[in-house]
Amino acid sequence: TMKLQSPQFQALFTPGLRSVAELFEKKNYELRIAGGAVRDLLSGVTPQDIDFATTATPAEMKELFTSAGVRLINNKGEKHGTITARLHEQNFEITTLRIDVVTDGRHAEVEFTTDWEKDAERRDLTVNSMFLGLDGMLYDFFNGYEDLKNKKIRFVGKASERIQEDYLRILRYFRFYGRIAEEPGDHEPTTLQAIKENAKGLAGISGERIWVELKKILIGNHVNHLVRLMYELDIAQYIGLPLDANLEEFDRVTKNTQNLCPKPMTVLTSLFKVKNDVTNLDLRLKISKEEKNLGLFLMKHRQELTKAVGPEPLRPYQDFIMDSREANTNSKIHELLKYQGEEHLLKEMQEWTVPSFPVSGHDLRKMGVSSGKDIGAALQQLREEWKKSRYHMDKEELLSCLKKL
Repeated sequence: TMKLQSPQFQALFTPGLRSVAELFEKKNYELRIAGGAVRDLLSGVTPQDIDFATTATPAEMKELFTSAGVRLINNKGEKHGTITARLHEQNFEITTLRIDVVTDGRHAEVEFTTDWEKDAERRDLTVNSMFLGLDGMLYDFFNGYEDLKNKKIRFVGKASERIQEDYLRILRYFRFYGRIAEEPGDHEPTTLQAIKENAKGLAGISGERIWVELKKILIGNHVNHLVRLMYELDIAQYIGLPLDANLEEFDRVTKNTQNLCPKPMTVLTSLFKVKNDVTNLDLRLKISKEEKNLGLFLMKHRQELTKAVGPEPLRPYQDFIMDSREANTNSKIHELLKYQGEEHLLKEMQEWTVPSFPVSGHDLRKMGVSSGKDIGAALQQLREEWKKSRYHMDKEELLSCLKKL
């Protein structure tokens, strides 16, 4: 048996958690940390959010908290057995142990249990199926800790059964592979076989759920290996990716962006050959408007908008931003530079402040230009002069230039 006493674990014991633990202890209900938080703690990472599991039923928890005067928040999770309590400015999400009775590949009907192993059994991957007692004791029914130490990603029990309970688990397998596995290609053949045989099931999963997982895969490790695997295992067509993908460009761009923290869409766009690829992705996954626009922008400019030869390599990008009438062109250009693998230019670009044009219509009126049409034309001319000066001319110089014009 293993007992965890790391600083990350100790740090969890806020006044809120101590109070919760006391309440459960008084009533002899067991309470343990569950799932992803256990995996993080065992890896020496501070978990982002912590899920708790308990032998108490939702009704028993409600009774326990209300009689102690503790506030309960939204009861949306209640039918799945989750109660959220708020103590000391902190939310605690606590779920009753459960067994999935009926699953249809998307949703499960559950019944409650007090058997920890039965609850672990219905979880997806061994590294996500462990529990941690508040005394630091590890409860690990499926060798999750061994797998975590060996950086192995395996399904709990039979892969095909786990996948058929919820087909999204195919993508969760890839996501955690990209997070934990050391080498690309370290899969159990039976797992890949089960994924291939069940890939079609992803067709029934909502685009929003798929996009959440896919985005995490695109910015994780081994992204090149994992996306190529999606094509080999016939997954791509069910999740909105183009059948006729540009895998050579994808190889290049995944290398280019490796250490540049690209947005998921930046990596994904390298697979696309035609505008329609973005439209189809959007139809299937309901991506955001901003994501869609970034994809279209990169496709349009990835070939033509490149650095200038000579002393001012950034010039074309800066001019593009200055001429653009759209918001957030700046961040799109940053993504384009990542896509192109221009690490040094990206650094310079991030330090560059977009200069603001020093002359206004008001200045021209003061100089006696009165008609709106003339003001517009004059401003346009001055903008051109300002651009030629590399945006260095100030208001005085520009206005004296206007007198010459």
